[in-house]
Amino acid sequence: MIPWVLLCMSFGCAAALKPSCLSAQFRRPGDYIIGGLFPFGMDTINLTARSEPTLIVCERLFVDGLIWALGMKFAIDEINNSTSLLPGVELGYDIYDTCFEPLAALQPSLLFVTQNGTTGIGIACNYTDYQPRVTAVIGPHKSDLCLLTAKLFSFFLIPQVSYGASSEKLSNKELYPSFYRTVPSDKNLVEAVVLLLDEFGWNWIATIGSDDEYGRGAQELFLSTIGNSSICIAYEGLIPSDLTDPRAEKQLEETIQYINKTNVNIIVLFAFRQPAQALLEQSIKMRLSKKVWIGTEAWLLSDIAASIPNIQNIGTVLGFIMKASTVPGFQKYVANLLSSVQQDEFCQKSREFYRHVSSDTLGTQCQQCDHISLNDISSTLSHSQIQPVYIAVYSVAYALHRALGCTHQGCPRASIRSWQLLHFMNTVPFTVNGQSFRFDESHGTNSGYNLIFWHWENGSLTHLPVGDYQESLYLNKSLIQFHTTDQKEPTSECFRECEPGQIRQIKGFHLCCYDCTDCPENTFCSSKDSSTCTPCLEHQWSPARSTQCYDRSERYLRWNEPLTAGLLISMSIIISLICLTAVLFVKNLNTPLVQAAGGNLNLFALFALTLMCLSSCLFIGKPTNNLCMMQQIVCALCLNACFSTFFIKSLEIVLLTEFPRCARTALRWVTPSRSWLLVALCLLTECLFCFCYLHLGPDYVLPDYSSLPTEVLLMCSTASWPAFALMHGYNGCLAFVCFLCTFMVQSSGKKYNMARGITFTILIYFIIWIFFITVFATLRTVLMSVIQISTILMVSLGIVGTYYIPKCYILLLKPDLNREDYFQYSTKEEPEGD
Repeated sequence: MIPWVLLCMSFGCAAALKPSCLSAQFRRPGDYIIGGLFPFGMDTINLTARSEPTLIVCERLFVDGLIWALGMKFAIDEINNSTSLLPGVELGYDIYDTCFEPLAALQPSLLFVTQNGTTGIGIACNYTDYQPRVTAVIGPHKSDLCLLTAKLFSFFLIPQVSYGASSEKLSNKELYPSFYRTVPSDKNLVEAVVLLLDEFGWNWIATIGSDDEYGRGAQELFLSTIGNSSICIAYEGLIPSDLTDPRAEKQLEETIQYINKTNVNIIVLFAFRQPAQALLEQSIKMRLSKKVWIGTEAWLLSDIAASIPNIQNIGTVLGFIMKASTVPGFQKYVANLLSSVQQDEFCQKSREFYRHVSSDTLGTQCQQCDHISLNDISSTLSHSQIQPVYIAVYSVAYALHRALGCTHQGCPRASIRSWQLLHFMNTVPFTVNGQSFRFDESHGTNSGYNLIFWHWENGSLTHLPVGDYQESLYLNKSLIQFHTTDQKEPTSECFRECEPGQIRQIKGFHLCCYDCTDCPENTFCSSKDSSTCTPCLEHQWSPARSTQCYDRSERYLRWNEPLTAGLLISMSIIISLICLTAVLFVKNLNTPLVQAAGGNLNLFALFALTLMCLSSCLFIGKPTNNLCMMQQIVCALCLNACFSTFFIKSLEIVLLTEFPRCARTALRWVTPSRSWLLVALCLLTECLFCFCYLHLGPDYVLPDYSSLPTEVLLMCSTASWPAFALMHGYNGCLAFVCFLCTFMVQSSGKKYNMARGITFTILIYFIIWIFFITVFATLRTVLMSVIQISTILMVSLGIVGTYYIPKCYILLLKPDLNREDYFQYSTKEEPEGD
C-alpha cells in the first residue's frame, strides 16, 4: 500500500494548484440521515466585534478535524456497501463545521432538530412522534461544545455520540440521557496520571490546564482524586484560551515564574494543542529548566507542539493516549478520495448528491478543503486517531439495525424515531473489525490508555510506547530515558515518607507539604500518615520517636542498692556509738558527771536516739500507706523523748542562773524522781499532736509520674500540712525553749558548763532542719528518702557528738575531773574575780 500512497501523494502535489470538490463530499442523501459536527477550521474571525447574527467563519483549516470527518464518511460508505449490517438501507450524512466554537456548533445543531423535510422546529406538547431532520448525531469533539449541544439533543432524545469529549460532567445521565461517547472519561485519565505519579514517588508537582471545559474539568477532577493521596500541589494554574488577548502573554509569563519559584520537577498539563503550544513556547523563551511534562492525547500527538523550535530543551515528555486500533483501509480510502475530487466527472456527480440535501439551508463552510492535497495531510493522517469516530458511526448503525429488526436478507421499511435507538444503544453490544464494544452505565467506552514517551533520535520524534493503563498501570521504566545526567527518574518531593515514630509537620502555605518530626518523649505515633503524636497513658512512658508506649517500672529506695548499703552502714556506726556511750554512762552512772548530766534520763535519751536511728529503716523498701504514716510518728516521738530530757536540764539551768531566789522551791519539780513526770507530759502532748495528724490526714503513698522519665516514683505525700506542722513544730518549740534557757549561761574555767552542750545540740538540730526543708521542698526523686534518712542520722549524730561525746571524753581521758567540786553547782554563775 505504501508505494500506492506515495504515488497518490505525488499526484496530489501536482494537482494541488487546481481546486477540488472535497467540500462537497460532506453531504449525502439517504434513508436515514446521520448528522456530523467536526472542527474543519479554527480561529474564528473577530467574535468580539460581531454585532449581527451573521454566519461564523473560521480562518484556518484544522487538518485533524478534516480527517475525523473523512473517517465518518468512510464508515458510512463502508456500512452502505455491507451486506450484513443494514442490508438494503442507505445511510446519508450531513456534516458541518464547529470551528471549536460553541456559537458555530449551535447553528447546525438547530438544523438537526428541525422537523424532517422543513427548516423549522415544530412546537408540540408531546414529541414522541416528532421526526427530526437527523436520526443521530456524531460529535462534536470538545467537551464544552458537547455540554451545549447535548442538552438540546437530549430534549428530543436524539442519540449523540462524541468521539472526543471526555468531561466527567457528561456522565450525568439525568442531564444528558441521549449522550454517548467512544472515548474514556477524564476520570479514567486522571486515575492513570495519579498512578504514574505514585509509581515514581513524585509528590511535589504543578498542574496546569487550559481555560476551557476540558482543562478546568480535568484539573478539578485531578485535584479531587489526589485529595486522599500523598501528592502535593505546589502550583495550580490555567492557560488563557484566547491567546490573542494582550493579557495572555503576561499570564503565561506569570505561570512560568510561579513554576520556577516552587522548584517542582513535574508538570501535569491538561490542555488542547494551542494552549499547550503557547505554554511550551513561553517556557523555552524564559529558559525554564528541564522538567518532566505529563500530558494527554489532546496535545501529545500534535505536530504543532512537536515542531516548536528547541522543543527538546523542555525535558522529558510522558503522557497517556487512548488505546485505538488502526482502521483498515482508511488511508487508502482517503488517498483515493483526494485523487477523485480532482476529476471533473466525480465532482459533477458529487454536486448532484449535494443538491439533494437542502443545500439552500446551510453550507459545510469548508472552502479551504478544496485546496488540500494528500501531501498536506499525510503526516497527520499517519497518527490521527480515527477509531473513535469509526466506532461512533457503527454504534448508531447497529442500534438502527436492531431497531428496524433487520436480518441478513434485508431490513423492513419502517419509520423509526430517534429516541427508539436509545434502548438498543444502552443494552446491546456491537462488534467492529472483530473487537467488541459496549456502552457502560455512564454511556462511555473505556478501551484503556497507552503510555507514550517522546523519544528523540537525530532530531526526529518518535512516540515510544512505554506502558499502558487498563484498571491497573503497567510501566516499563527501562525504556524511558529521562533528561537527567544518569537518565534516571528525577525526584520531585515536597516531603519524604516519615519513618516509624515520626509525624507530618506542615510547612509553608501548602497544607499537604510537610517535614517529618520525631515524636517527643512520652508520646508515640503508630501511623506514618499521622500529623499528631499520641500521649502515653499516665502509667506508661516512651522514648523519643517511638511507635508504642511501655509500662513504667516502680522506683523507690530498694534494700539492695549501694546507696542503701551506705546509709545502713552509717546507721550502724551511729547506733554503735550511742550504745557505747550508754554502756559508758551505765558504768559511771553514780559518778558526779553522769548525775550532773541527768542521770537515768541520759539512758532514756540514748535509747530514744537508738530508736530514731532504727526508724530510718521505715524509709527503705516499697512504701505503703501504713509505712508512710509510721515514718513521721516514730521519728517525732523519738525526737520528743530525747528533747524532753534536755528540757528538764534546761529548766534546772535557767532556775539556778536566772531565778536563784525561787530556785530552791522550783527545783524540786526537776528532781530525778519528778523529772519523769515532765518527760511523760511532753510525750503525752506529742502523742496528742500525733493523734491530730492521724485524724486530719496521715501521709499516704503517691505515685509521681512526672519526675522520672521512665519510672513511676513511689513517694509518701503529706495529706495535711497543718497536722504535719503541729507534730514536728512542737519538737521545734521544745528545742527553741531549751536554746533560750541555755545560750546565755556562762561559767568559769574551774567548773564544767553543762548549758553549752545543750546549746550546741539545739543549734546543730536547727541547722540540719533548715537544710532538710530547703532540699526536701525542691527534690522529686528517690533521693527524697535518702534525704530524710540522712537528716535523722545527722540529727542523732549531732546530739551524740555535741552533748554526749565531750562527757565520754572526760570519763575516759580526764577521769580526774569527774569529781563533785567540778560538777557540783556547775550551773551556778560565779563572780568574775573567782
